[in-house]
Amino acid sequence: MSDEQHDEQQTRDDFADAVNMTASELKRWLDSDESKEVGQKPASGGESTGHESGRHIVRILEKKQADYTDDDYAHMRKVVGYVARHGKQEPKGDTHDSKWRYSLMNWGHDPEK
Repeated sequence: MSDEQHDEQQTRDDFADAVNMTASELKRWLDSDESKEVGQKPASGGESTGHESGRHIVRILEKKQADYTDDDYAHMRKVVGYVARHGKQEPKGDTHDSKWRYSLMNWGHDPEK
């Protein structure tokens, strides 16, 4: 296995560990008002970074591995990093209806799973 193949395999493994929502679960979530209310939005308004990421994650989950692009692998690495960083910032108390959980779910990770 070449270094590139090994790196891609590691990226896929890390992504699979970070993203614990299915494509259909994530699609349903992204259609919710709660999903659209959280995250950093551009100054001009519009879609948040996390919501846009969630749509890319759905596209990745629906693809065959052989069809992954360099952009997909770059996004997978971004998702893994975000979930790892944001997951460590868990607030005190009940997080079920928290912006923290909703933000992670936009990135394909439900901390309650």
